[in-house]
Amino acid sequence: MSVTTTTHLNFRGDARTALEFYRSVFGGDLTVVTYADTGNTAEGDHVLWGQVLADNGFHVMAYDVPATLPYHPGENPTFVSVRGDTVEEITEYWNALSADATIVVPLGPAGWADTYGMLRDRFGVAWVLDVVTPG
Repeated sequence: MSVTTTTHLNFRGDARTALEFYRSVFGGDLTVVTYADTGNTAEGDHVLWGQVLADNGFHVMAYDVPATLPYHPGENPTFVSVRGDTVEEITEYWNALSADATIVVPLGPAGWADTYGMLRDRFGVAWVLDVVTPG
């Protein structure tokens, strides 16, 4: 069993450009899934999920906040992303973090992960939890 935390940055339309920039600085591989890739044509080529992962240990994730949600640069600029190997592991963390939390996206299957959920804990910190899907 293992778990990792990763900085998850939030943008409105600039996620791909930011990820490309961070890759140019730190190296690594860029992965991007757009909203259109999952059938959401309203958000088009904006980034639903993206990351730069480098052999030197650098890892950052990012997405473009959808137009249906408020977004103000610098406000809620990050999530803490927790990725685990099993649904059971992530569910255990979810259950503990969700005490007195506001559930943003209930824990369950997602188009890019076996399990995904998002909550804002009692301290106002936004957490996204998911299970690593073999690629």
